[in-house]
Amino acid sequence: MRIFLSLLVVSSLALAGCSGWRDSRVNPSNWFGDSEPRRVAKAETTEEVNPLIPERTGIFDRRTENVSYEGTPVDQVTALSIERTPGGAIVRATGLPLRQQAFDARLVNEGDENDELQTVDGVLTFRLSAVQSRTAPQGPERTRRIHVARFVSDQTLAQTRVIRVVGARNERVSRR
Repeated sequence: MRIFLSLLVVSSLALAGCSGWRDSRVNPSNWFGDSEPRRVAKAETTEEVNPLIPERTGIFDRRTENVSYEGTPVDQVTALSIERTPGGAIVRATGLPLRQQAFDARLVNEGDENDELQTVDGVLTFRLSAVQSRTAPQGPERTRRIHVARFVSDQTLAQTRVIRVVGARNERVSRR
């Protein structure tokens, strides 16, 4: 008991003595100091620039805008659920491709090149697509399963009675 009590007293005194290290240069939290305000010189440009739109600079931003999606329909749609959210709903679909290594899965709006959501006679149709390899192994079902979700706004839902997700061999339908 005496050893424990003496260790407790020594460690509490050592801890109390560490308060002097708070303002020293050894403490990593003091390495950069406090921030201070500075004025920034405005660049003189004549063109109007929106500060909310980021500029495309860098080696990874050299993409062309009109890149087409090369996905093909997934073999089966195994599940479909619609979850209400503020401002709309999230359409979740689960698919089962024929082979493993499917990637970049999307719910693509059927019949529209620009992928804008449009209903036809109250039916909102999506195609469950993914970029799939023809040389990948087939593998068990649990390794091939993919999950995809897409947000649908309240404005689109107001015109929609049926949401349909189409695969290569089947489709799933959810009605109001």
